[in-house]
Amino acid sequence: MAAELLSEQDDSTLILTLSNPGVRNALHPDMYAAGIEAFNRAERDTSIRTVVLTGADDFFCAGGNLNRLLENRTQERAVQAQSIDLLGAWISTIRASSKLVVAAVEGAAAGAGFSLALACDMMVAADNAKFVMAYARVGLTPDGGGSWFLSRSLPRALATEILIEGKPVSAERLHQTGLVNRIVKPGTARDAAVAWAEQLAQISPAVVARMKGLIEQADSQTLADHLISERDCFVASLFHRDGLEGITAFLEKRPARY
Repeated sequence: MAAELLSEQDDSTLILTLSNPGVRNALHPDMYAAGIEAFNRAERDTSIRTVVLTGADDFFCAGGNLNRLLENRTQERAVQAQSIDLLGAWISTIRASSKLVVAAVEGAAAGAGFSLALACDMMVAADNAKFVMAYARVGLTPDGGGSWFLSRSLPRALATEILIEGKPVSAERLHQTGLVNRIVKPGTARDAAVAWAEQLAQISPAVVARMKGLIEQADSQTLADHLISERDCFVASLFHRDGLEGITAFLEKRPARY
């Protein structure tokens, strides 16, 4: 069976499932293209408010297929470069999405599979799930933004350990660092992530989009510049219909309807 990205919608949540039977959902360029298309479609569809990214058969993703990488060595270097660029385009599309994206990790997230999980806004993981950047163990360096995400999210020493030693890290350890938001029982990560996503879908989509923008800008802005960004977002939110609905609902002691 071919590698593919399965798509289904549950209420206001788009569920994207990495599927590559027999090789633990190893990644393939067909998945990257499908992922970009799925997120672009979600961006245009107002009925979709959240996205859950997960893997088939109780396993998130084994990362790159080493046999395919060996085959790529017989071709021009540009072939591999183009594949990595397409993966990077998918990662960038996830990061740029105005929708909240939740990763649901069972089994393991390895290599670029780990990068995909890190690209999401939040993460739910089974308590026995493992995360590993084993590139160095096979003579390679990261792709998919793995080194970027870990270096920005973790202390330098821990990021270096994960990237260079290349040993599996438990979901519990990453939960302690804040990289994993919620730990759940094995076999329940997908359902837990979808349930959480549905709760998050009740938040104003306009506010979610602006909040994600502020979070993304924070690392590259000075405080002075960020204060201006916050001001502009606050004013835009106040004068948006969702601002009126949110304040009115609070004062009337009822749930807001966005």
